[in-house]
Amino acid sequence: MCGRFDQNDIARRYVAAFGWADAVYDSAARPTFNAAPGTYRPVLHLVDGKLHVDDLHWGYRASWAADKLPVSVNARLEKLTNNYWSRLLKNGRAVVPASGWYEWTGAKGKRQPWHIHRKDREPLFMLALADFRPLRDDNPENKAESGFVLVTADAEGGMVDVHDRRPVVLNAADAATWLDPELPREQAEMLARQMALGPEAFEWHRVSTEVNYAGRDGEHLVVPLPDDDETDEDKA
Repeated sequence: MCGRFDQNDIARRYVAAFGWADAVYDSAARPTFNAAPGTYRPVLHLVDGKLHVDDLHWGYRASWAADKLPVSVNARLEKLTNNYWSRLLKNGRAVVPASGWYEWTGAKGKRQPWHIHRKDREPLFMLALADFRPLRDDNPENKAESGFVLVTADAEGGMVDVHDRRPVVLNAADAATWLDPELPREQAEMLARQMALGPEAFEWHRVSTEVNYAGRDGEHLVVPLPDDDETDEDKA
């Protein structure tokens, strides 16, 4: 899964890395090294052929499911064509740009966070599903009704034993294809399966447990822990 991510650059730089000359910006979210569920983060999507950057609530639950299902922050790639996600797969494909994401290892109470990023340190373009319709007037508190989720897939060995799930990350050109509303949902799902970057594209290091706390922020959160802080299990 992905429960936190590092989105520490401004939206305009992510758009430039995406390969688009310009976009329509409706985003006031500040960069953060510790984006957490329930916050509003910049999301890329296409509207009438133009790239838009909008701040969306991280977490989605269909309005009809408010009393039936919990809010989701991730959607499994292998379930995107089911009844719950298929509408968003058709009309709500989005991309969340980031510099990395976090995963945790270890027993409960001794969880060790890891920062995962591309080896070339280029931005990540994580696939997402979102509902871009405005909140209903009769339910203004249900923020998740117009939220987003990150698409996750099997980590092919747990990103070398860091975790068994990972966000689906594409190169910029493939991510742009994912956004194309003319792409049928079946082909979009196939694109995500076939073109997702594999473990060989990434590297990771252990970081401070301070990232465990939502609201903590700063560049120090992504600094690698020194090797002498490794546990005996890490060294084995």
